[in-house]
Amino acid sequence: MPPQQQELSHLAHPKYRPDIDGLRAVAVLAVVVYHAFPKAVRGGFIGVDIFFVISGYLISTIIFGSLAGSGFSYRQFYGRRIRRILPALLPVMAATCVVGWYVLLSDEFRELGKHLLASAGFVSNLALWNEAGYFDTAAESKPLLHLWSLAVEEQFYIFWPLFLGLVWRARANLGKNKLTWWIGIVAGLSFLLNVATIHRHPEAVFYSPLSRIWELAAGALLAHSTLRRTAPRGAIDAEVRVLAGLVLIGLGLYFIQKEKTFPGWWAILPVLGACLCISAGPLSWLGRNVLGSRVFVWFGLISYPLYLWHWPLLAYARIVENGMPTAAIRGGAIVAAIVLAWLTYRFLERPIRKSNDPAIVRWLLIGMVVLAVVGTAIFTRLVPARNSDPTLQAIASASTDWGYPDTMQLVKRGGEEIYKIGDGSNRVLLLGDSHVEQYGPRALELARTAPEQLGTLYFATRGACPAIPHLSEDRDPGCAERREHMETFARSADVDSVVIGGCWACYFDVGEAPPSANAPAPDHYYFREGTTRHMLRGGDGLERSFNSLELFLKSLKSAGKKVYLVLNIPVGDGYEPKSMISGSRLGTLTAPRVDPRVTLTVSQKRIHDRLQQIAVASGALVIDPMATLCNAEGQCLRTDAEGIPIYKDATHLRAAYVRRFASFIDPAIVQSK
Repeated sequence: MPPQQQELSHLAHPKYRPDIDGLRAVAVLAVVVYHAFPKAVRGGFIGVDIFFVISGYLISTIIFGSLAGSGFSYRQFYGRRIRRILPALLPVMAATCVVGWYVLLSDEFRELGKHLLASAGFVSNLALWNEAGYFDTAAESKPLLHLWSLAVEEQFYIFWPLFLGLVWRARANLGKNKLTWWIGIVAGLSFLLNVATIHRHPEAVFYSPLSRIWELAAGALLAHSTLRRTAPRGAIDAEVRVLAGLVLIGLGLYFIQKEKTFPGWWAILPVLGACLCISAGPLSWLGRNVLGSRVFVWFGLISYPLYLWHWPLLAYARIVENGMPTAAIRGGAIVAAIVLAWLTYRFLERPIRKSNDPAIVRWLLIGMVVLAVVGTAIFTRLVPARNSDPTLQAIASASTDWGYPDTMQLVKRGGEEIYKIGDGSNRVLLLGDSHVEQYGPRALELARTAPEQLGTLYFATRGACPAIPHLSEDRDPGCAERREHMETFARSADVDSVVIGGCWACYFDVGEAPPSANAPAPDHYYFREGTTRHMLRGGDGLERSFNSLELFLKSLKSAGKKVYLVLNIPVGDGYEPKSMISGSRLGTLTAPRVDPRVTLTVSQKRIHDRLQQIAVASGALVIDPMATLCNAEGQCLRTDAEGIPIYKDATHLRAAYVRRFASFIDPAIVQSK
């Protein structure tokens, strides 16, 4: 019997199955390879869903066996969880914190402190859910991002024993078979929540334990059916189950990609595949000789520490390299993760599980409390990062300077939630993406200093969702529906003026690469005509989009609205504040004074001129930010006179600048005299 099954307690212990360790290996290797080489296994992230099924099966087997035997002990159960989870987790979190202090900028280190605190409390999934959105920091730069799945499991372990214990005690009144029904009801409700809300609230579905319970409960249903089963499965039945399970997992690895709405219906593939593999039992040939082979079992034994170590190593490699590292660096990070995982398993996990010293649990908990305190100190800036020079801090602070929606009032119009400022007679609707949202601080400043100048402003915006009919992005299926509702609202009698803006270069700049990693990638945008899609870069779809925008503006004019078209601001990597930092993350970082202006690209000037033509043709009034930001020679501001960035990132103005100097938007939002 492997070491993890030797802990003494009166809790039931499931019989060790090498094939389950092999299935763990499949799950962890899929995740690790996907994170290191995304194009090699596009659906590798479904390994997490396989882990959920395995965890639900093993934990529920322990609970059912204990309830049917000498009784279930919550103290021993959670003591086992602490011995299982913390020995590997504590050193990974501590090492991630130390490395973060050395290589991260102050704002990045502060975010790491928040994630360290959330991970210590096993609520990192909720913290990441709260952060999710268009301006969320890139996932690749969050060294503790992967702990969201561990948080989901631990939240499940708090609720699940209590639930099963209550239902088990009520069996006499409910009937013996009702336990399966109750588990099925919980799983069914969770699955329905998952598929019903995946399109409108994808971040919530991904991170919420409520929409993930069904995956763990699937393993619990399997555990209960195994407990009731008296005869082993036939050889052919077992082989068919393992083969079918592996095929489903393989299909998931091949067909599921990050652009698809996940989990949703797609998660059935890995969940059902894992259930079939486990349900076959340990005696099938594939289970013994493939999943139960020495290589697969070895990776299964180190799967948990390997999962913990691999992501921080890859994340820091990306941060240090300021982008995707070379294949050699990523491969080296994975080799290092495997070595660290084996050392962690051999010298920490296994000895601690074998030890009968009751003080171990207490010391592990103390260690987690210490990390929570450290995380709090980092988040409150009591512990600064190594790179905390004031000039670096001034640049780093720009990335967090965003003022939308701030104190705006949340209201419903046209069946959608939007934000409102003021309550005057002139009702102005602002439509567009985050490039309209960036002017929110200016509106709030006017509401504070000169409220009599404002009417009623409605910000009906959505990041990466342009106010252009028929233009959409595959990763945001809810954009088209919301835009249709807002178009109807714009034409209604409840609106007097309509202001339309957007990151036009993000959609129409076909002559260059995308402006930055934070900007929507033009390759993902399509102009749709019925069932036909025209990729925006194809020229034909581009002109259709321009024409569609012009027709929309004309329709608003025909509806009697006063229409404003906000032209584009300059965008590109040269405006990214962190591009003004020089040096190495592993050495010294400096912020030398840079040229305050960047040359406007020819393609962006063409877009600017084309939009002006559209405004003239449709009768819309023009709001031209470039008249303020750029001079006659096409040199556009990126810093103020003191060298402080005026941009939040490569494509958005920061709130501090907008609040004081973006007066060019005022004619569109103030009340007519």
